[in-house]
Amino acid sequence: MNDALHPLRGFIAKVQRLADIRPEDVAAIRALPHRVASARANTYIVREGQRPQECCLLIDGYAARSKLSADGGRQIVSFHVAGDMLDLQHLFLERADHSVHAVTDVELVWMPMAALRDLIARQPAIGTAFWRDALIDASIFREWVLNVGRRDARTRIAHMLCEFVVRSEAAGLGAAENTRLPFTQEQIGDATGLTSVHVNRMLRQLSDEGLIERSSGMLRVRDWDRFRKVATFDAAYLHTQPRHVAT
Repeated sequence: MNDALHPLRGFIAKVQRLADIRPEDVAAIRALPHRVASARANTYIVREGQRPQECCLLIDGYAARSKLSADGGRQIVSFHVAGDMLDLQHLFLERADHSVHAVTDVELVWMPMAALRDLIARQPAIGTAFWRDALIDASIFREWVLNVGRRDARTRIAHMLCEFVVRSEAAGLGAAENTRLPFTQEQIGDATGLTSVHVNRMLRQLSDEGLIERSSGMLRVRDWDRFRKVATFDAAYLHTQPRHVAT
């Protein structure tokens, strides 16, 4: 299969950013058994309590992880873009402790866990990439706890948007001047601990200040340096710097 058309091409690119990957590692990833599937927006990909037998890679669209409170309130704990593994922890944790749902229509690649475990046993560099990916996830979760727990509403939303722009750019999906913003105000509220009414007010305020523009599902940051300062955003926790690729 043409490399540019291989369903795992985005995953390979991400692994190459995370660890020193050799050609034989790339070949081993391409040889993984896998199946491609789609899911509609606002449907579950993984449900809390499930015992998954496959791991899931997002190759197109946007997804989110979430938890439900006892009274049914939803807290979104992370957003995901193409190239992200959505449930890598299930390689070693038997039961899903959270749900994963499609924010937009998505395309997914499912890979058997047994095959992935065998892959990282045979190709240690890929295991290093998976480990690094899990550590970066943990770093992002810590920042989200700080964001929801200690920042005011305007700063929370600005910070979430800054992170989304940087992660989208790293995945080749946009830049500050033009990034797709697929989230509803309710979803932004579920990610920041705010009501949709409060989110609407803060987005209008950021627009009125000349920091952002929103139109037809797109986000444009008009003044990145000023917006970053409003958000108190430091991208270091995303660890997006590329790794050296061995040849």
